[in-house]
Amino acid sequence: MDKMMDSPWVLRIVALILALLLFFSVRTESSPSNKTIMSEQTAVIRDVPVDVFYDDKNLIVTGIPKTVNVTIKGPMTLVLQAQATKDFSVFADLSKLLIGQHNVRLQYENLSEKLQVTLDPAIVKVNIEEKVTQEFRVDPELNTRLIEEGYILNGMTANPATVYVTGAKSAIENISYVKATVTGEKGLNEPFSQVAAVKVLDRDLNKLDVTIQPETVKVQVDIGAYSRELPVVLKEIGKTANGITVNQLTISPTKVRVYGKKSSIDALTAIPLEVDLSKITESKTYEFDVKLPEGVTKISDPKIKVKADITKVEQDKTTTTTTTPPAPTPTPSPPSEETSTPSDNNTSPTEKTEDIAS
Repeated sequence: MDKMMDSPWVLRIVALILALLLFFSVRTESSPSNKTIMSEQTAVIRDVPVDVFYDDKNLIVTGIPKTVNVTIKGPMTLVLQAQATKDFSVFADLSKLLIGQHNVRLQYENLSEKLQVTLDPAIVKVNIEEKVTQEFRVDPELNTRLIEEGYILNGMTANPATVYVTGAKSAIENISYVKATVTGEKGLNEPFSQVAAVKVLDRDLNKLDVTIQPETVKVQVDIGAYSRELPVVLKEIGKTANGITVNQLTISPTKVRVYGKKSSIDALTAIPLEVDLSKITESKTYEFDVKLPEGVTKISDPKIKVKADITKVEQDKTTTTTTTPPAPTPTPSPPSEETSTPSDNNTSPTEKTEDIAS
């Protein structure tokens, strides 16, 4: 092996091979087409923010996309630099445009002139409108299915009650609802408060692109047991005592509020009050307990006052005296011949009869 390497022919052949390899290598690198392939590159930079220049104090602009995709093509070093630094910007200059619709070409800056730049989209349709601010009342809302059975939503209030909405004139004119939606778990049965975001919607419940101040409100939700106000109907039971006549019974209050399950409460037309007449003994005000009908859990007045007006009738005691009739007077027998002339011995009886008469 050492002898072969020492041979001049072997060294000449090796030198020739190396020279050929070097020649073809240099020729390939110096080829114009290869230089183009190695030096040019294409890249897509996505979601580049779009700046807009206009009178934002008095005007509203719609139609400008928030971001665009930028395709750059050119020398590899410039492309890589633009990708890494992203120090260029894309913008729309609307400062000289009047109110109305316009087709605007987006522009860019701080990119080398040696780069081919393509924006997607490149042209946008914008609408320039007058900026309007208007005050709206906030309507809180709650899904009533979240409320426990037997309870109802008595009302909701928002604080603040109104918000200021700023936007394009056309958007403000399309506002149909300004709502603050309250959420919660199923089974709500007591009052609570919650901070809710304000939403501005058109009549089709589409969200409008406007600015809301403030963006949230505090909603107070009043939940209570279902109730209705019903009249009190007097129902007399028992009998009055002997000698007592009830002239009039007046109840107070005449209406009460009852609470309970909605289906049970809605079936009632009145609340009966049983008044035991046997307990009415004089003209004064009494109190009677109200018996809760089935399905009623609570009543505003568990006791009802009853003012009684009565008349007492006194019975007269009559004394009966028994009189013995006088004995009948005996009828005298007719005189006989022997006794037709009274004798001197019969003078005394004639004198006693006169005394009785006298």
